[in-house]
Parts: sequence; C-alpha cells; structure tokens
Amino acid sequence: MGSCLTAESRSPLPGSPLSPHLANMKRRNSKKRLGSRNSSFEYWKDEPLHRIPGRVFLNGSTDVASLFTQQGKKGTNQDAMIVWENFGSRTDTVFCGVFDGHGPYGHLVAKRVRDHLPLKLSAYLDVNISSKDALGLNAAGSMNCEDMDLLSVDEESRASEDLKETGKHPEIFETLKESFLKAFKAMDRELRTHRSIDCFCSGTTAVTLVKRGPYLVIGNVGDSRAVLGTRNKHNSLTAVQLTVDLKPNLPAEAERIRKCKGRVFALADEPEVTRVWLPNNDSPGLAMARAFGDFCLKDFGLISVPEVSYRHLSEKDEFVVLATDGIWDVLSNQEVVDIIASAPARSSAARALVEVAVRAWRYKYSTSKVDDCAVVCLFLDSNLNNLSIASNGKTKVEGDDDNDNVKENRDVLTPLIQSGVVEEVVVEGNEEINSDGGMDWSALEGVSRVNTLVNLPRFVPEMEDEKGLLQ
Repeated sequence: MGSCLTAESRSPLPGSPLSPHLANMKRRNSKKRLGSRNSSFEYWKDEPLHRIPGRVFLNGSTDVASLFTQQGKKGTNQDAMIVWENFGSRTDTVFCGVFDGHGPYGHLVAKRVRDHLPLKLSAYLDVNISSKDALGLNAAGSMNCEDMDLLSVDEESRASEDLKETGKHPEIFETLKESFLKAFKAMDRELRTHRSIDCFCSGTTAVTLVKRGPYLVIGNVGDSRAVLGTRNKHNSLTAVQLTVDLKPNLPAEAERIRKCKGRVFALADEPEVTRVWLPNNDSPGLAMARAFGDFCLKDFGLISVPEVSYRHLSEKDEFVVLATDGIWDVLSNQEVVDIIASAPARSSAARALVEVAVRAWRYKYSTSKVDDCAVVCLFLDSNLNNLSIASNGKTKVEGDDDNDNVKENRDVLTPLIQSGVVEEVVVEGNEEINSDGGMDWSALEGVSRVNTLVNLPRFVPEMEDEKGLLQ
C-alpha cells in the first residue's frame, strides 16, 4: 500500500523540516558526498534522451510493447516506465523497466533512474562483452577494487532460472548479471552524490529486464513485479511470477536489516504491512527491503543490490507484464494475465489493465486513495496482426464476423466479473471516447450486462507536461 509512512517521507514541500534525528543524520551523510566525480558516463549528461530511436517512456505502444501510467489520488505521479528497442544497438535486444518512486522527491528519483540506469547497463554490457571477446577471459578477471567490492555482495542476488533448465546458465546470463550488478551500484552511487535531487528520504523501486533473442534476464529491487503469461500443458494461459517482492517481511531480508541495526515491524493499525525503521527513531517506515536512494536507511540494512533472474523463453511464452504495486495490490497475477490476454488490441493492453486496477481500488479499498499505476507489457512473439490502428475518434465495435473472438474474451472476463474485480458493462453501438483516448467508463457505471466488446484506439505518445504528471 504505502511505501513510506512518516510525514518526513511523504511531505511534498521542498522546505519541509526533518525530525532532529533525521536532520543530524542527513548532515553527517552529506559530509560523505564527494561532489561531482569523473565518470565514464559523463558524456551522456547532455544527451537528448527523448530523441533516441526506439526509446519510449510515455503512454503509447510500439510493435512489441504497450505502456501506460496513470496518476493516483495521492499527488504527483511518482511512477515511471520505459521500453527501449534495439537496446545496445542490437536489433534482437529490448530493455523494459517500471519504477515506483516514494518520498517527497520520489518522482524525480524514479525519472532519474528511468533515464540513466539503462545507459549505465548498456555501457557495462558493452565493456563486459568487449573484454571477453578481446581477452578470452571472464570479465571478473579485469575488475578493479571497486568492482570486486560490488561482487562481494553478490550473494544478496539470488539468481533463479527456468525450472526446466537443469544445465549451466548460458554465458549471456553471466554477462548480463554482472552488468546489472555494476549498473545498479553505479546508479545508486550517482544518486547519493546528486546535487539537485535530495534522495535522503526519497527513493524508487526498479523492475527491469533485458530480452536478447530467446533469453530473458531480469534485475529487480523493491516491490514492483514481473509476471509472465505462458501456456501450460493444457494450452491454458497461466501466470508465472518472475520476481520476488523484496519486502522486509521476507526472512532473509529482515535478517540482513536487523544485523545492520535496522528495525523491522508492522504497526498495530496495519499489521499486514511490514516496514523498515531507523534504530532509535520511528521513521521512515519504508515498506520495502531494497530500493534506490533512501540513504537514511542505507547504513541500516536497506540495499540497492538487484535480485537477478533468468529464463530461456519458449514458443509457449506470450508476454511479460512489468507493473508497480498499484496493480499488484488489487489484482492477482492470474487476473493480470487474463486482462492482458482479453484486451481488444495489444496497443491498448497496458491501458486496459490500469483501467481495471483503478476500478478494483475503488471496490476493494473504498476509503483509501488510489495508488499511481504504471504498466509495461512486452509481447514476445513477432505476430503483429493484433495491433490496432488509431481510429477516427470512435471506438471500433466488433462485428458479426468476430463473434467467436468476443465470446472467447467474455469467457476470459467472466471469473473477473464474478469476483467483483471487473464490473459488467453494456455498450450500445459506437461509444464516444474522451479527449485522452480512453473510454468514458463513468458513463457505463451501474449497467448489468456485457453485450459486446470494443477496441480502444492505438495510443499516440503524448508530450510530457510541464508539471511532470505524464511520464
């Protein structure tokens, strides 16, 4: 639900005072900063990121992915997302990520990580591949002391694999794993020394993936999640969770935090949410065990080391959904997979999922504020026939020739309707869409029967507004 609990963590005002204890810690922490340091990534500083071909970070869709984020009711949208095709200048590689910021400057941290983590990952990947090609050695053989220090915490990254894989991991996994570890460490180090973003009580999650050919490697910190939609032996679409929600209620995470003198417990009025607290102060109450930023807790067990996992994709694997906890707090893995599969078009899949999640928030947590939501759906096959084309301002209603498809989609939605997650709606003919390209769902409230399904238009990427609400 909430990432940070204390007023210090949630205040949106730049000049909000910290408690005396946190203020003293912050002053001590600032003395550790080294200022601007020479970095191999300095040449990216003025790079016009929005002009890089294949890089999409706003609401929209590409030939292989659908993206959508929507601001909740808690203030500025702190979620961010990205899809980067031809990643690392390779046509068979794509990078995806979603980031859930928290704290007073969480939106700035999430955007910074969205923009710069892929650059660091690409650079480290190039270096690792080049060194192996040139020397014929494992890249660890040419690491400096700082890199070796990073790998000393490698045991915190529990590499998992497809259960069907019984042999050794392919070399590309070891290379990508090493690159993920280095890039995440470099990203957190940059945030610590950043002059214009205060990351002391602000941070972000990150669930990221690199798909290279049939190989999928995921790097994850925090409680955003990746789920795979795949076919089982009965050809039924099934959800497979690819990441672990790295929360402080996990025994291994709690043990690490306590060994570092941090405290782990839930409050009496929300026993289901375990949080991380400072040793001698009831703050900040962070609801995750790993995150970028949040340097007030980095000496007390919070880490930014990613859990790196691997899967060898097969023809039964159809898509991967990356989403922030605004989705997973109200929908199960299987419900998410069913909603994506039943979307009228691939280009509208992410938006359809967010629409359902928002309605589920209002149904399940009527007294709580709806959380920000961000979704990236990466389709794994090359079939582009399901991608819809932008209409002329009307939604396209399925005709008689598509009755079988409509029935199949309705069958998929039936269990969601029965559980109360999706409300039944009736659409009489063509419905007007609102100005941002979505259905006016409020006009459909209270109707009791599904007569037909409609296609949402393909989304045209929007320009980020001045307030930073669209990401």
